[in-house]
Amino acid sequence: MSQFVDECQLNVKAGDGGAGCVSFRREGPVAMGGPNGGDGGRGGDIWMVADRNVASLLAFRDHPHRIGGNGVHGMGKDQHGKRGETLEVKVPEGTVVRDMYTGEVLADLVDHGDKWLAAHGGRGGRGNARFLTNRRRAPSFAEQGEHGEERWLKLELKLMADVALVGFPNAGKSTLISVISAAKPKIAAYPFTTLEPNLGVVRLDGNTEFVVADIPGLIEGASEGKGLGHRFLRHIERARVLCVLIDLAPVDDTSPSEQLEILLRELESYDPSLLTRPRVIVGTKTDSATAEMIAAWDGMMISSVTNQGVRELVGRLASLVHDARQEQPVTEGRVILKPESDGAWVERLATGGFRVHGRKAERAVHLNDVTTPEAMTYIEERLKKLGVPRLLARAGARQGDVVWIADFSFDYSPDN
Repeated sequence: MSQFVDECQLNVKAGDGGAGCVSFRREGPVAMGGPNGGDGGRGGDIWMVADRNVASLLAFRDHPHRIGGNGVHGMGKDQHGKRGETLEVKVPEGTVVRDMYTGEVLADLVDHGDKWLAAHGGRGGRGNARFLTNRRRAPSFAEQGEHGEERWLKLELKLMADVALVGFPNAGKSTLISVISAAKPKIAAYPFTTLEPNLGVVRLDGNTEFVVADIPGLIEGASEGKGLGHRFLRHIERARVLCVLIDLAPVDDTSPSEQLEILLRELESYDPSLLTRPRVIVGTKTDSATAEMIAAWDGMMISSVTNQGVRELVGRLASLVHDARQEQPVTEGRVILKPESDGAWVERLATGGFRVHGRKAERAVHLNDVTTPEAMTYIEERLKKLGVPRLLARAGARQGDVVWIADFSFDYSPDN
């Protein structure tokens, strides 16, 4: 039996780049011709894609890891490695992506087809043919491939519904959605029957349809975390219209006016803007309510059992949804883009020494062989062009201090 999951953690690990190749041409009697080592292929990216055919985040609950394909290593004869396969991770429409540790919103994938680049594949290493210069005729080193980006994300699903049914537990929300749509939620005569939201499509004719969400019942204090309703309050956020169901035959003797007051207060406490949405307030269960309770209720009434008033309610909701759609254009997916600086910067380590950060600086030392004088000369030249010695001097580095760049370390000298 399937389950509805609207929160999960996701680990994405993009593919590693392939390593560049060290190779030389062999032409006739010439044992070592010019360099012809090819580049490694780039690692596969990981994209998150909103898909209307995915109903919940269940697929990630027990299997939270997604890994992109690794790039292939370069080869001789200037043969470049194949790029790693890109991975598309499909999520439901309305999925909000956050950084798991900071809670920062990174992407809001609202509509079918919205995409977000969750993890960049590592760049492939350059082969030794790339390092040929007038002074370096036979480079004996190449670059290693970069590691793919890895991060932990938190996914939250906010249902995409036109109408949200809001009410106390056992107010008749599940019964109503089962009557007006093809949804088949669990229904029983006790509180907290609905443990997960249900979506149903209501069709009036060939041209009119809207989506209704049955939100688990709210209780007083839900906006502060009490009961089951608080967990699902976020599913109301995207609804265009609110349908507030008031139980005219409550099992706990909470009067209709008290129910309405509590429900509106909880919605306002969670998000004050919810009270500005178009809403319909309707009394339910007229088939089992007392004559006195029905007489005291001033407003629309329905019975999902006898269908009394249901057609009128659906027509009213359809009208409000139509008007709201005209006023509220389709929301576009929101993606936060933060370009990563290639510039270098220096961190003083608590354990002593310094660490140089920056993609270009790290790439300058990421060679397959740093033991040769030729490779060390290349590293020094690249770091000087990036201004790393000047940055270290400003940071207070002194002769003999240990400097780290990625996994590479060296003793600082002011002459470098």
